[in-house]
Amino acid sequence: MRKKEFWKGFGAAVLVFVLLIGGMEGLMRLPISLPFGMSDTAKVRWIERHLDTYYVEDYDKAFAEELMLAGLVAGVGDPYTYYLSKEDMEQQLERNSGHFVGIGVDIYLGEDGYITIQSVTPGGPAEEAGILAGDKIMEVDGQDISNMEATETTDLIKGAAGTDVELTIFRERDGSVETYLVTRADIQVKTVQYRMLNGTMGYVSISNFRENTYEQFQEALKELKQQGMDRMVLDLRDNTGGLVASAYDIGEEILPEGTMVYTLDKEGNRQDLTCDQTYLAIPLVVLVNENSASAAEILAGAIQDMGRGELIGTTTFGKGLVQRLFTLPDGSGLNVTIQKYYTPNGTSIHGVGILPDYVVELPERYESVAQIPEEDDTQLQKAMAVLSEKTI
Repeated sequence: MRKKEFWKGFGAAVLVFVLLIGGMEGLMRLPISLPFGMSDTAKVRWIERHLDTYYVEDYDKAFAEELMLAGLVAGVGDPYTYYLSKEDMEQQLERNSGHFVGIGVDIYLGEDGYITIQSVTPGGPAEEAGILAGDKIMEVDGQDISNMEATETTDLIKGAAGTDVELTIFRERDGSVETYLVTRADIQVKTVQYRMLNGTMGYVSISNFRENTYEQFQEALKELKQQGMDRMVLDLRDNTGGLVASAYDIGEEILPEGTMVYTLDKEGNRQDLTCDQTYLAIPLVVLVNENSASAAEILAGAIQDMGRGELIGTTTFGKGLVQRLFTLPDGSGLNVTIQKYYTPNGTSIHGVGILPDYVVELPERYESVAQIPEEDDTQLQKAMAVLSEKTI
């Protein structure tokens, strides 16, 4: 009875309040703050109901909800912490696996408003067509994409293996605009390229760290050792990172016993990734540049700090954070920065990068590392000179 009497009294008080501000007409005009709070869920539902009832046009409710979730995560203020829709999550998992159907490019929306090609898969359809990292996409199959997000552009580029897509490309360096016809393919991403250089000097290039990268690296070492490799150039230029686990597995093959990298979480808990005493103990140098980031910097930083080899090139990107990808029950995802990492000497490279032991610039006339002939690759030539002076 007391509860009923309370709510009757509360209702009467609200009615008196409404009458005092001018009856029902006043209630429609004036915002009223009730004495009790509103849960986040209730607030969202309230907004949705009012949009459904009052918004003057139809709207894509599912898209609005996706933007709401993306905005919630973006509020953290970390570009590496973000929400992924179900479609984006599928693409991310596909990239991590190293196997997909497409043309072999990673794209992003640049600050200049252009959809820009971040990287090109070695040996993929886009590379074979002549498309380069840094190229900016203007049209897909004749459709202007100037107002599109990267995910929308990806949807236009995607398609069945064996079908064609036409890309109109703006190349900022020379101001050219050209159209490329690219045939989509089933791509097993080759993240590791290798060959022998002078005499018994091996060369291994890693473009990204994916699930299949360590297996490819093992294959490269096996083949090169059979060809007599007794020293090695490891090329991490334009390697934007990827899976830390793959970088660690490779580190285990070429690093001596000790801590390769350690991380700290928000509570200060430390986790070390350590290498055992078994490794390929041959002279080693590493090529890096401003696009060497994240997991590539973990490996390069360990090689430098542990005295395993010299770094040659230009200062690296400077991403000293570790992310974890969570899958939600509906298939969407959440990529969260969970740790900061430190090189074996306790250095955080975030926002700073790693300064090579030998700073060497590339010739300006070439637009990407992939374009440079071996004889003009000043960084590679320096690496070969440094290696040739090492005793075995």
